[in-house]
Parts: sequence; C-alpha cells; structure tokens
Amino acid sequence: MKVLKLEAVIDDLGNLHIDVPTDLSAGAVDVVVVVNPSTIAQNTQKSYDFSDLAGRLRWQGNSVRMQRKLRNEW
Repeated sequence: MKVLKLEAVIDDLGNLHIDVPTDLSAGAVDVVVVVNPSTIAQNTQKSYDFSDLAGRLRWQGNSVRMQRKLRNEW
C-alpha cells in the first residue's frame, strides 16, 4: 500500500482530474480519494476584538522589585 499526497484543482464543472505517476506494476488497484479543501477558511467569524477593553497601567516605582516582593509572598 502507498499513500500519495498531491494538490489538484477542481474545474468549474466540479470535476477533479488526477494523473498520478506511480512505480507500481500494471494491474488492478484499489483507490481511495479523500478530498479536503485547501483554501483558507473563508466563512470563519472574526473573533471578538478586545482592544477597546485594553488599557495601560501607569506604574510608579520599581516594577521588578514589586514583582519579586509579590513572588516571595508565596
């Protein structure tokens, strides 16, 4: 058994044409086709924009010293 992955294009009529060269000997084979659209998700909803809720903290003092003090409380 061999697994082959390739890119193909479906035409305007909805037909998929695949020409797959193999090193298999002539004879009957079973073929399984999995069609997975490779386009970027076009219908995905944009996640909520939280930028209007974001702000800045105006810190007074030594931020590293305060961080170490809080960490040492644990």
